[in-house]
Amino acid sequence: MPMLPLPKPPPRERTAEGKLRRVGVELEFAGLSVDRTVELLQDAFGGKAEKIDAHRTLLHHEEWGETTVELDLQYVHDNAGREDDPDGSGTLFGDLELPEGWRGPLGEALTGLVPVEIVFPPIPWSRLGDLDDVFSLLRRHGALGTRESALYAFGLHLNVEVATGAPEEILHVLQAYLLRSESLRDAVAVDITRRILPHTAHFPESYARKILAADYPADLETMIDDYLLMNPTRNRELDMLPLFAHLAPDQVRSRTKDVLIKPRPTYHYRLPNADLGDPSWSAITEWNRWVTVEELAADPSRLEEAIAGFRAATEASFPGRLRRLFGVE
Repeated sequence: MPMLPLPKPPPRERTAEGKLRRVGVELEFAGLSVDRTVELLQDAFGGKAEKIDAHRTLLHHEEWGETTVELDLQYVHDNAGREDDPDGSGTLFGDLELPEGWRGPLGEALTGLVPVEIVFPPIPWSRLGDLDDVFSLLRRHGALGTRESALYAFGLHLNVEVATGAPEEILHVLQAYLLRSESLRDAVAVDITRRILPHTAHFPESYARKILAADYPADLETMIDDYLLMNPTRNRELDMLPLFAHLAPDQVRSRTKDVLIKPRPTYHYRLPNADLGDPSWSAITEWNRWVTVEELAADPSRLEEAIAGFRAATEASFPGRLRRLFGVE
């Protein structure tokens, strides 16, 4: 078995309350059904299964907490009555309702095209290696990752708990991410299908220029307004809407009605592939790449130098020369 990496400590290892920061992991794959995945996890690790509907099961584990195993398509789930979706409108087709009994068969028909997703409960960043045994188990029993088919636009998402949630921290992480975006894409080698589909879309260049301006304020209300104006979607490589909805729910809900935004104090990093076909790949691989963003964000001189380099490159570009020619900032 290949030697797997160890998780790099982030610059801020603990929250403001002194607890180790946590990471929630979401893994998408094909090759196994929801029921078979739950069976494998129970046999190997224990836990009690609670079937919510035909294609969603909760696995309650004394040590892990609550893990969700589901078909990653809201429309095959019976969402009516859920606290975050009381009228069932959190489906792909809004208020359109399937006839009674159709959700289960639809999910069966789409299994293999639509991924199964495991949503693990948040764990301390230092324990991300605990998931390696789960990934290895799934791989041995036929789970298929992103690169096993051109149709598999599957991802691994990290929900990285903020250190403090202070506006300065959030702004610096956003700035550092924008500066590291292309390097991360190269390191991840984002699958071509995932590049074409909108799930991991780039931030607009106009947004990068705004956020990386010399006088951009570390003000939460301003950051949220600008983000929603220029990124009114969850489909970004770094989805900030869960964090913003956690910090300022009224401000976010006044601008978007997307019920699939789940408020939580995390950076929702969506870029990585689900590289289950590679035995040397791990959630730690992607965590360590994320840490490079936080390292840049936490180093004021490096961050300032990188921002200055971005602005110089932007000004030197053809659009930048046009802006200067016509006096447009």
